[in-house]
Amino acid sequence: MAPRKEAQKATECGDSNMEIFSKALTAGSVWVEKDDFLDVIYWLRQILGVVLGLIWGIVAMKGFLGLALFFLINVAIVYLYYSTFQNVDEEEYGGSSEILKEGLMTSFSSFMVAWIILYSALHSEL
Repeated sequence: MAPRKEAQKATECGDSNMEIFSKALTAGSVWVEKDDFLDVIYWLRQILGVVLGLIWGIVAMKGFLGLALFFLINVAIVYLYYSTFQNVDEEEYGGSSEILKEGLMTSFSSFMVAWIILYSALHSEL
């Protein structure tokens, strides 16, 4: 589909990407489309996964502690984002557990790739 048709379709069906991004950064936004909010959670998690993986790789974090801290920080940030910043009713999205597991495993894989590559590049002896 051509880019203009995609943009036109997005404005007919719901918010454009810029409007969704703006809502994501605005506290207490009203989410008409549930999928838009879940997409924001998904991409927030992907960014968190890569950033935490880069930090863990730079500081040479190892083992179970690194994995546990990743899950703790990732879940805590998402929980704080949707419960305090956006003030969404979690029951509209299937409960707290549904929001908290949205994109968690793909975020974990992004985290692992970034962590392993940067750790190996900076701290392994050849």
